[in-house]
Parts: sequence; C-alpha cells; structure tokens
Amino acid sequence: MVAEIVALLMFVGPDIKEHRIQPSMSVCLKGKRHATRNISENVEFKCIKSKAQIETNIDGSKSIKALILE
Repeated sequence: MVAEIVALLMFVGPDIKEHRIQPSMSVCLKGKRHATRNISENVEFKCIKSKAQIETNIDGSKSIKALILE
C-alpha cells in the first residue's frame, strides 16, 4: 500500500539506518530535537513528508517498507 506519510529518518554517514512513521510534523520535530540532544555527533536526524510503501505488521502497527522520493 502506498501512502503519504511523515517520517523521522536517522542517518549514520550517508545511509538511512532507521525510519519511523510519525503522526504529524510537529511530533516528528519534537522527536528530532529529543534525539539530537542525546546522540553522538556523526548521527543526523531529518523529518520528511513523502510517499512510502507501507506494510501492516502482525500486531496491527504500520511500518515503512520503502520510501518513494520524488
């Protein structure tokens, strides 16, 4: 399933290491501020609004299968 989402991305160097779906941009930015204060300097966080392929997990939660960057 493809949907428009807000995601918090964690970069280590040039690679995306983790991505989480966020309910809104304000919640994403709050999470980014919190994570930036508590992490080393070679890790970078970004909030993006993009299309993504989403899959539903066994417990009913949704996760990002692939980002569609245009």
